[in-house]
Parts: sequence; structure tokens; C-alpha cells
Amino acid sequence: MLKLYGNERNRADMKCNLAMGGNTMADLQEMADQLARLYAENPKVEGVLLGGSVSRGWQDKYSDIELLVFWKEPPTDTYRKTPIMKSNGTVLDFHPYEDEEWSETYLTNGVKLEISNFLTAAIQRFITKTVDFFDTDPEIQCIAAAVNYGKALEGHELITEMKGRVQNYPDGLRKTMIEENIIFGSRWSNREALLYRKDWLMLYKVMADAETKIMSILFALNRQYIVHPGFKWQRNALDGMSVKPENIIKRMESVFIGNPKDAIRTLEAVIQEVFDLIAQELPDMDLSEAMKQTHQVRPLNENY
Repeated sequence: MLKLYGNERNRADMKCNLAMGGNTMADLQEMADQLARLYAENPKVEGVLLGGSVSRGWQDKYSDIELLVFWKEPPTDTYRKTPIMKSNGTVLDFHPYEDEEWSETYLTNGVKLEISNFLTAAIQRFITKTVDFFDTDPEIQCIAAAVNYGKALEGHELITEMKGRVQNYPDGLRKTMIEENIIFGSRWSNREALLYRKDWLMLYKVMADAETKIMSILFALNRQYIVHPGFKWQRNALDGMSVKPENIIKRMESVFIGNPKDAIRTLEAVIQEVFDLIAQELPDMDLSEAMKQTHQVRPLNENY
């Protein structure tokens, strides 16, 4: 049997409040607050952070609630399941420890909850990798983003200290991010051949990879941590940037919904404009080799 924290009346009140909630934006915020209090009843929990779209005001009718729970020691299955039971939740996924995380997904009152459990020490280590050692791994950088942009629900003193560590985007991370993404690779040089052959699957993968590199560079130019490893919420992220090519949102979207030939030309133009922005922001960075490789196109066989 699960060990419960708090008295019976408190648990009943919490269940009633959760059941009364709807799915409006304000309801998601309120539900997140209530669920955070459930987690905080466990003395092993040191903090609860609201992440994802709800924390940034980007939520829509498909949004769920993403909570990061910080533990002083590894959570048992019982500890993880207790808030689910208290909120009358239905478990969708319940994963064992992997990559320094315990994660579960459940439904409460028709709203999906995605819970990421970490040791507090692991979060501090991820932050160190990002801000002190300039680790560009998007999975790790997303933790820094969640801390920076997220909303503290419990453990305010701890999370405030964490936020202080990630508040200033490091110059070293900015430079490393750009250097790792300015080479668009040999597949990009095959774009005309793929278009000619109508190899759509590979062509669109190449274009998606190009957009991924563009996004990585733009996050760095704007001193913003990558918020999702797959660049979810691209439109919202671009809208919040000040250093970017003109009309970038529509141009990036048109790559996947317009004519493929036009899409390639759009990407070529955007890439050049991104190089221009890099030159303005980091004038000491040598871009000559990167630009040379990016402009290369697989040569035609004139004898064919």
C-alpha cells in the first residue's frame, strides 16, 4: 500500500479542487500549483519547477503540465506514485531510472501530466556542464532552459539560487554553439541533386537538418538556451528573439509547406543572412571556411 503524506481531509480537499478544474490556461496554472503541493508533502522533495509551454505562456488546447521535481535522494516507486493516487491520476507511463532521470506520465481530470524527477545534485551538475564547461548537448541545455524560464512552485530558495547560475548566458557557450553549427555538412551540398532526382524523403531531412542548425545558431546569437531538443515551439521561440533574419518565422515555415525548389532558395538566403548576423555579433570569428563549404553544390556530370 502507498504511504500517504498529509491528513485525510487535506487529501480529500485536494481531490475536490483538482476535480473542479477545467482545461483553460488559468486552470492549468492552478492545477500545477496544487500538484506541486502534493509533491512537496514528501520531505525528500527539495523543489518543484513548472516547465514547458505553461510556464512561458505558450500553452494551447493541446498543452499538458510539465513538472520537474528535485529530490535530495533517489525517489522510490512509492514516493512517485503517491501524488498520482492522491490526485486520482491514471498512469500512462512509468519509467525506471535512466539518464539520471525518473519519469512518469499520467492523466488527472483529462489533463496530461509529464513528471521529470531528478536528484537536486544532478540538476546542479547539468547546470555546471552548461554554464561552466559550455556543453552544447541539447538534452542537458534544456535543463538550464527549464530552470531559467520555468516557474518555481516549491523550494523557492533553491530554485532562485539555480536561476542565478543560469541567468547570464555565457560567452563561451555562445561561441561554441555557433562553431558547432556553422558547418552544414556534405548532405547540404547535395541539395540540387536531391531536388533533381525528386528524392523527397532525403531532401526534406537535409532541409530539416539545415533548419536545426539555423535554430541552434539563432538561440546562441540571442543568448538563449535551447528550450527543447527537437526545437518544439519554433514559432514562439523565434518570436522572442531580437537578433534574426527579417520575416524569419514565415520563411522557416514556408520551407516545409511550399515548393521544394523555392524552399532550397529560401534556406540558402537565410543561411547567408545568419552568417551576416554572426559577423556583426562576433566580428573576430573566422567564417571563411564555413561559408565556402556551405555554398558548395555537388557538381554536374557534363558528359551525361
